[in-house]
Amino acid sequence: MKRATLTLLGRPGCQLCEDFREELEAVYPGRFTVQQACVDDRPDWKARFGTLIPVLLDVDGRIVCATRFDRDALK
Repeated sequence: MKRATLTLLGRPGCQLCEDFREELEAVYPGRFTVQQACVDDRPDWKARFGTLIPVLLDVDGRIVCATRFDRDALK
């Protein structure tokens, strides 16, 4: 079974981002491949999500959840 790939946007040193990822991995261990990216690396991300981090995006770039981990959003 292929795991879904999600993108977690944040910033280096962001404690909320680290907590978000830890909770995601604790609730859904091994279910997703999570790629971390800096929201400031792309102007479109920075403009759209810069004040919302952490932001979890699906493979199509849609918001799954933002600012707080939402376990129900991943069901």
